[in-house]
Formats: sequence, structure tokens, C-alpha cells
Amino acid sequence: MASTDSQPRFGQSVKGLLSDKVGSCSGDVIALTRQVLKGSRSQELLGQAARNMVLQEDAILHSEDSLRKMSIITTHLQYQQEAIQKNVEHSKNLQDQLTHLLK
Repeated sequence: MASTDSQPRFGQSVKGLLSDKVGSCSGDVIALTRQVLKGSRSQELLGQAARNMVLQEDAILHSEDSLRKMSIITTHLQYQQEAIQKNVEHSKNLQDQLTHLLK
């Protein structure tokens, strides 16, 4: 009779162990799912960061091109300023000569 009493206990303990294992596995599946979702989110963030970096690179290249053009324009404006200064000096000389001739 001792064996019949031990069978229900053994069955109950197996059911309890099985229930614990199922609960543990469920917890592991939930943890794995969370980790996969977190990894997926990380992948999305990395993709967005890469896209933003490409956009920034384009903006930097555009800015570099604009700065190069502005440098060329500045050089041309300096040449024009020098030419204007020379013309002002010449016009002063001409004005002096005119006033000298008219006297």
C-alpha cells in the first residue's frame, strides 16, 4: 500500500515540476521576445542614425561647396575693390589736373 500512496505523490510532484518547467520556459520565451524586440528597436535606431549621418554628410558637402564659391567671390570682390581704389586715385589726379588747367 505504500507504493499506491507514493504514486499519487509522485504524479503530483511530476505535475508540479512540469508546471514549474512550463512556467520557467514561458518566462524564458517572454524574456527572449523582449530581447528580440529590443534588438529590433536597436536596429531601427542604428538605421535611422545611418540615414541621419548620410543627410549630414550631404549637408557638409553642400556647405563645403558653398564656402569654396564664397571664397572665389571674395577674391573677385577684392580685385574689384583694388580696381575701384585705383580708379578713385586716377580720378583725383584728373581732378587735380583739371583744376590746375582751369586756373
